[in-house]
This record gives sequence, structure tokens and C-alpha cells, in this order.
Amino acid sequence: MQYTLSGLLILLFCQLSLAQQPVYQQVYDAYNDYREESIQTRRFKHSDIEPILLKLDEEKGFEVNKLGESIEGRAIYDVTFGSGKTQVLLWSQMHGDESTATMAGLDLFNFFMADDAFNELRNTILNNITVHFIPMLNPDGAEVFERRNALGVDMNRDALRLQSPESRILKNIRDSLQADFGFNLHDQSVYYTTGIKPEAATISFLPPAYNYAKDINPVRERAMQVIVELNEALQHYIKGHVGRYNDDFEPRAFGDNIQKWGTSTILIESGGFPDDPEKQRIRKLNFMILVKALHSIATKNYKNYNREDYWNIPENERYLYDLLVRNVKKEINGKLYTVDVGINHYEAEYNEHSRYFKVGSIRELGDMSTYYGYDMFDARGMTAVPGKVYEEIQPDLHAVQKLDAMELISQGYTTVRVKDMEGQEDIRRHLVLDVVSEDASPTYTLEIGSRPNFILEEAGTPKYAVVNGFLREL
Repeated sequence: MQYTLSGLLILLFCQLSLAQQPVYQQVYDAYNDYREESIQTRRFKHSDIEPILLKLDEEKGFEVNKLGESIEGRAIYDVTFGSGKTQVLLWSQMHGDESTATMAGLDLFNFFMADDAFNELRNTILNNITVHFIPMLNPDGAEVFERRNALGVDMNRDALRLQSPESRILKNIRDSLQADFGFNLHDQSVYYTTGIKPEAATISFLPPAYNYAKDINPVRERAMQVIVELNEALQHYIKGHVGRYNDDFEPRAFGDNIQKWGTSTILIESGGFPDDPEKQRIRKLNFMILVKALHSIATKNYKNYNREDYWNIPENERYLYDLLVRNVKKEINGKLYTVDVGINHYEAEYNEHSRYFKVGSIRELGDMSTYYGYDMFDARGMTAVPGKVYEEIQPDLHAVQKLDAMELISQGYTTVRVKDMEGQEDIRRHLVLDVVSEDASPTYTLEIGSRPNFILEEAGTPKYAVVNGFLREL
């Protein structure tokens, strides 16, 4: 192959740019090579990941041990790799509905099985640390996609009493390893922001306090230094979207106690990001920072960072809604009043908790000038008119699909009554119109707790509609 002089210069520039690119950025760019494709959404079960974990035991350099069982008898595994002296313990899905880091953990295993250009990075990590990863510590909660375990206990408040077998498993492995570092991997509400501003807290960190005074000893300081390094990396991808979790001491919590027991503990919380409902972009970010964290610990690079920079990360606040409609006119007794409307979408589960459709709800009204939304709309000059229920009852959701939804909405209809919706939830996920049972008599008002179905009119002409909490332009 022949190159022109300009072509050679471009090729040389690209090679130099790649060589100068930090290794964590190169790993991030290569992520799709390691992504575990069998898991595509947040809602998966123990039976989905158990075969993946058991197969790892056949791979060179991996050891998979059953640590015990959950209350309902599901196996809890420790995936071990590396041969270094420094012991690093990670655990995910302590809360059954917080699965982002479990997905990233599966990707991480694939990364360490690979044989490619990152071998030097892998060898540095594997020769200096031993990694123990417990994916899905709470498999019973994951089965029904709930926070608590089968006992109804929040395991993150069971570090002292240890009444749950899953809690005892975590305590026992921490004690047996005398782990040097621990990673407590969670998901947080998607409505957290990084301070009092519109950016969602996509990733939040915490080096938990080990006493009420929130003292900083060498154990906690190491955790803070690692966090500072990880935050630096994340700013290249989600600038302004990294938060700092509240560090009030909780004497029953695992993170606080594991810090107290001598393991430098780092809480990582995965929040929200625009247009990422299944948290697949956040999964990729988790993968990248886990690789970077392990490399930092293996090389002790975290020592080059100042713990005081941790306090520059903005603290989590809660200033987000899914949809915020500003300056809309609301009529009461013939008079118009101006309000802002904060709307959130909730997940209505079906198919054994593995799928969901969204249901909107009005959560706040009034002056919301200090709040924000993933979607925001200024309805200045517009009046909210309650949506109407279509007169013709439909036999099923297949019939609703055939209706001209936008034409009905332009006539003021937002809702359709349906005789039979059983087993048709997959259709409901994609409907524009809201649906209710045939015997329902819904009335829609701009009130907290109401279903958000209303038309936005300007001088009597419909301009926009909010249907089941989603904004539609007419």
C-alpha cells in the first residue's frame, strides 16, 4: 500500500494521538469488545447471570466460589482473579433493583479474559492485586426487582445485627480477606443533581464516615484519593455530572462499618443520564472507572492525588423531574393562576418483574423556578385544559394502536377506555394515548398525585399536549 506525504502525516498524527491518550480512555473506546451482550437491560435475574459466572470457573486465571445461599436458596458467588498481595473486594446489587454495576462487572470479567493490546495493563493489575467480586449479593431482591431481600430487610442496614444470610456472607469474606480496598456498588435515584443545578448526578461517590465526627484516618483518606482520581477521569465524559454523596455516619450501614473495620471503602452510586433509561451508557462508565480504580490501586497512583480535592465535588441534591412544565395557566372558578408542574414517570412492572411500562404522575405544583427537568417546557401564555376520555370503548390495545392518536389529541382526547388489556403490556409501552379500563371514569385535573393528561391551549387553540406525563407537540 502506498501513501502520499499528507496521508503518512495523518497516519503518524493518529498514532501519536493514540499513544498520548490515557489508557483508561483507550479502554473506554474499546468497551464494545468486552460488553456482555447477553444482558441488555437493567431487569435481569439470578438465572440469567449464574451460567455466565459458572463458565468463568473454566477460564484460566479465574476462580468462582460459592459463598453461600440467599434466604430463598439462590447461590451467591465470589469471582476471584489476580495474584497480588493487595486484596480488593467489590460487591454489587446489595439492593436487588440496583443492577448497573452488576452489568459492568460482567463486562469487567470479559475484559480480564481477553488477550489483546491491553495485556500490559491487565498484567500490572493482576500481578499486584487480587480481586474478589460478588455480583448480585441480593439475588432474591433481584428476582422481583426490589430493594430489600426476601426477609424484607434493607441489607445496607444489617451490618451489625447480621440477621440475613447475605449480610453474613459479606461480613465473612471481608473478615477472611482483611480486604485492603472495598467497592460498595449501588444505584441512586435518577432525580439527584450535582448541587443546585440541572445536571443529573450520573455517578456519585462517597468514602463513608466511620464515626459521627466524620474523622479522616489513613484508611478513609485512601478511599478519598481514589475517588479524586476517578472523578478526574469521568470529567472527560460526563463533565458536571459527578456528585458527592452525603457522608453522615450511619452506624448500621455496611459501607460505614467496613471503613471502620479497616478496609478503604468507596461507594459508587449510579444515577441518571438523559436518554439512558436502561443505564447502558452509565454501565460503560462503571466499567471504565472500575478498570481505572483497579489500576490505580495496583500502581498506588492514587497517592498522587490530594484528598482535599474530594470536597470540590458538588454534593448530591434532588432538583430534577422527568418533565417540568413552566408558567402554565391553571383555571379555578373562572380565574387563571400561573403554576409550574413537576411530573415523574414510574415503572409499572409485568412479565415477572422483568419488563415495565411508564405511568406519569404530577408530583409538584407552584413556583418551581429552582427546579429542573430532564425535559423542560415553557408554557408561558398557554392554559392547561383537562384531557378528555374518548367516547368509544376499544376492545383491546391492538385496536388502540390503529387509532389516529395525534388527531384525537388535537381534538382534546388524551385517554381511551379499553375492555381487555390482559397480556398486552408490550403494546402499552409504545402507545401515545393513555389507556384505562372500560369501567373507569377518570377526571383529570392539575393536582398533585393526578395522572398528567392535559392540553396546552394558546388563545383557545391546542398547541401542545401532556399525555401520561409525556409532552407532545400538536
